[in-house]
Amino acid sequence: MNNIETESYQNLLVKNGLKKTGARLQVLDVLSHRNSATSQPYLENKIGKDIDRVTLYRILKTFEEKGIIHRVLDKQGTANYALCTSSCSENHHHDEHVHFNCNNCLRVYCLDDVKIPPLKIEKGFKIEDMNLIVSGICKDCNEAN
Repeated sequence: MNNIETESYQNLLVKNGLKKTGARLQVLDVLSHRNSATSQPYLENKIGKDIDRVTLYRILKTFEEKGIIHRVLDKQGTANYALCTSSCSENHHHDEHVHFNCNNCLRVYCLDDVKIPPLKIEKGFKIEDMNLIVSGICKDCNEAN
């Protein structure tokens, strides 16, 4: 982490009323340097023994509740996490974009510029979360062929 990134992560934590711990900063650093959503097992392997599994789980849960990250399931049903946009806030996610599951490399990408259109649903129903998952071959895998 460089000083500018560290300061940015610290500001994000303060803005959300969270303590600036080394573990939280490490998780933000890994998530911000990935071009795809990140699973908890990947984070465990990347961060190593610095953070135990329970602490990592709590960090991810807190970040999701605060609107710092959002969760999307991959084709195997594993939760993957990606940083939210600045429009997300505590318990109010606004990540209505398409998620792309690559059938080749199995990564999950947030296609932030591909928005899910507003949905009209039957009276009496209340949408609390929207997720659209598309499967295929990602740009990196497609270019490798």
